Order: sequence, then C-alpha cells, then structure tokens
Amino acid sequence: MTTTATRPATAPATAAHGGRRAPLWLLVTAGTAVLVVSVLVAVTIGSSGLGLDEVARSLGAHLGLAVDPPARLHDAIVWQLRLPRVLTAAAVGAGLGLAGAVMQSLTRNPLADPYLLGLSSGASLGAVAVLVLGVGLLLPVAAFVGALAALVATLALARTGGTLTPGRTVLAGLAISQLAAAGTSFVIFWSSTGDSYREILSWLMGSLGGTTWSSVAIAGITLLAVGTVLVACAGRLDAFTFGDTAAAALGVDVNRTRWMLLTLVALLVGALVAVSGAIGFLGLVLPHAVRSLTGPGHRRLLPVVALAGGTLLVWADTAARTLFAPRELPVGIVTALVGVPVFVVLLRRRGASWT
Repeated sequence: MTTTATRPATAPATAAHGGRRAPLWLLVTAGTAVLVVSVLVAVTIGSSGLGLDEVARSLGAHLGLAVDPPARLHDAIVWQLRLPRVLTAAAVGAGLGLAGAVMQSLTRNPLADPYLLGLSSGASLGAVAVLVLGVGLLLPVAAFVGALAALVATLALARTGGTLTPGRTVLAGLAISQLAAAGTSFVIFWSSTGDSYREILSWLMGSLGGTTWSSVAIAGITLLAVGTVLVACAGRLDAFTFGDTAAAALGVDVNRTRWMLLTLVALLVGALVAVSGAIGFLGLVLPHAVRSLTGPGHRRLLPVVALAGGTLLVWADTAARTLFAPRELPVGIVTALVGVPVFVVLLRRRGASWT
C-alpha cells in the first residue's frame, strides 16, 4: 500500500462532476429505508425460515405492543439470535465507514482505512491475549485497551525526531501494526491449545457469531456518541482535506482537532473490533464509492457512508452465515471478496490521482 500520498483524499473528480446531485435529505431518507428493510429481511433468512410478520410480531411483543407473539422457538430465534447479530452488523459497518472517511481526510491519504494507525492490530493483540487465557468476558475491554495503546504508540513514534505530519503518522502506524501483529502471532504460538486456535482464527478474520444484546449496546452506543461528534466536525474535516496550512487559515486549531478526531476514531474502532474482530476493506472502499453520490463535502458524505456501511455489512454477514450452512464463514472473508474487486475498479478509474 502506498503510504506517502499527500493529495487530498477527495481530490479526484467524482462521477457526475459539475452535475446536480441528489439533496442530502433524499439520500439519508433512502439510505435509512434501505437499511431498515435490509435488517428486517436479513432476520428472516436462515436455516429456520421466518416470515416478516413473525419478525414484526416478535419485535412488537418485546416492545410491549398489543400483538400476538410468534411461537416460542421462532421468537427466540428472532430476539436472542438473529436480531442482535444483524443490528451489531449494521452498527459495525456504519462505524467502519465513518472511521474510514475521517481517516482519509485527516491523513490526506486516499488509501487510508480505520486500521491505518495500528488500531486493529492492537485490538487483536489485546483480544487474543484474553482469549488464550480463557477469559473471553474481558475481550471487549482488552480489545479497546489494545486499540488505544496502539494509537498512543503510533503518535508517540510519529513525533520522535520531528513534528507530527500525515506521512510520518502513516509510517509509524504501519510499524506499530506490524509489531502488534508479531505479538499476536507469538501469543498464539506460545499459549493457545486445543480448539482455542479455531476461535482465535475466526475472530481475527472477523466474525459476528455469538453476538448478544451486549454487543449491540457496545457498538451502538459508541457509534451514536462518536458518530455524532464526527458529523458535527464535518466542516473542520473539509478544511483538513486541503492541508494543515489551509485549515489553520480557516480558523481550525490543527493539532488539537487532529488529536481529538484521532482519539475518537480509536475509541470507535476499538469498540467495533471488540465485538466483531478485524473486518477489512469497508473503511477503505466505501468512502470512495459513496463520494460518487454525495461529492467530497463531509456534511453529505459522513451520514451516507454510515448508512451504506451498515447495509453492506448486514448483507455480507447474512451471506457469511448462510451460503455454506451449516458451516459459517468469517465475515471478513466476504468483505474481502467484495471489497477487492471494487477497489480494483476504483484504482483503475482514479489511479492517476492516487500516485
């Protein structure tokens, strides 16, 4: 991956450049409708086929509405198994899309993704450490702490011997990512026994199996809190697109804002990795694809990329758990199979501007 690019991430001309774009309210309304329908339909898909009416009655019964609940088994499938998983997928996809768009702006690198600063590798190291110890209940905390530790290490390394610049930050992130990956491999080699290898491997490739309402709460609350702040900072992200000097000229406190946004992205990615493992390509590909609809402005980009990310991961996870039933693929494999061809298309269209 080229890491020295300093062109604005939004510099390439988008489709329909100069043409009239759809209004934001229409994009958000349509995106929300597609996401809601995707969630409801995805809950019906599986080895035990369910109807939309059963899903609706199960939801209504648990929300205290005066409806007849479905059969107990079907109600348990909806409320305890599929709905928490689908909602977690929607939250994780939305968060990864947001994080990718923000990272590409802050680093002025069109090839940046949420894991650029070693966040995913740091979270994976923390999670694997508790998995091999057999204390899976601490996995969210360990992954979160690992992501924050990776961010601190990356920024400290980037500041060594010079000022903090996007190029230095990217290179430091790659170094910390490799170090954390080596640590993860060592922990697995030295400590894991029996079936723990399978559990660890599945988590490292991204998996939403075993998610619960606690997973929904971790991912959803973090997404709501951090995502709200990121969208509110859309104007400052637009200023960062044209460089630190331009941002400062527009009245942005460059260092303070960058540290704040990087920390928020670390919090968001750490929480998402804690419940889903490492899921790649969404944060890299989605912002570029969505810009063709919204244009480069972050006020339009961020809400739409979140909705698109949620919808895409819902369907990717549905495919992961059903295509080869009763065996289940890690969802990271599915996102890679989808993301790589899309990335190749984007690279062919915009490759000249990414060099």
